[in-house]
Amino acid sequence: MAERRNRPRFFTAYSFGIVTGALFLLSWAGQFVFQLIEQRNDAAEHGQAFEWSQFFPAFFSSTLENWQSEFLQLVWQAAGLALFFFWGSSQSKEGDERVEAKIDRLLIERGIDPAEFEYREEREAEHEEHQA
Repeated sequence: MAERRNRPRFFTAYSFGIVTGALFLLSWAGQFVFQLIEQRNDAAEHGQAFEWSQFFPAFFSSTLENWQSEFLQLVWQAAGLALFFFWGSSQSKEGDERVEAKIDRLLIERGIDPAEFEYREEREAEHEEHQA
């Protein structure tokens, strides 16, 4: 099996995801420990025995609440922004006409006629087709 020379090492290629996953697992483990301490203290204050069957539903409930309030909002902001940028919403992307007007103005300020650049790419593409 041939090895790809230009391919980065696994940790280098996925370091952001690995670090993010490690921080996620550490924070979730921290939540588990501190909620466990809190549940044990509450059970002791009320003279009851600690029960795992009562702990896990409370733990998963608080986990989902945290994900809903923090993680999902952040994911929506990042993914939604990327999605709307990809779709070309008016909030995330200027229209082509406006960009062209800005470029034309910059060219005029520098004494260059914008008409000189019109359809240049199309002409170059046609020229390449005829040569092929």
